[in-house]
Amino acid sequence: MNITLIGMPGSGKSTVGVLLAKTLVYDFVDTDILIQKKSGISLCGLIELEGTDGFIRTENSVISSVKAKNTVIATGGSAVYGKEAMEHLRNISTVVYLTVPLKELSDRIKNIKTRGIVMQNGQSLSDVFAERSALYEKYAHITVNCSSLSAEECVCEIINAVNKYTEGKADDEE
Repeated sequence: MNITLIGMPGSGKSTVGVLLAKTLVYDFVDTDILIQKKSGISLCGLIELEGTDGFIRTENSVISSVKAKNTVIATGGSAVYGKEAMEHLRNISTVVYLTVPLKELSDRIKNIKTRGIVMQNGQSLSDVFAERSALYEKYAHITVNCSSLSAEECVCEIINAVNKYTEGKADDEE
């Protein structure tokens, strides 16, 4: 079984993902790092070079090719723009949406320009939040509210939610 974390930039996917993988004795994959390895440049550089549409195509391709077993997969916030990528992740893992209120995200993200966030010119973090929230909800098997939680507390919430989800799924199959 794999667990994929989705959510806005600053929601804690990478930080929580590493701790979750350690707790479960799983491997850890950060798809942003896979994209950087494939392209040979930073996320910001790739967005600058290919534009947002080109970046999303690259991200979709990279994520669609992920093969994993007993792995926590942390995605970039824009992964939900790739339909094939998200369908692939839903097939190979339990997808967990880490929700955090916009105000808290704003406090966590220090420099939106250097973060490598996929956004159109003129868009604010609030615009991106409004646009992506429905996509996160669409693709998630489970939603975990990580607002005001420490990374360790968020890991516990995820484990509890995944256990309930997989138990319910097993009951449905009987």
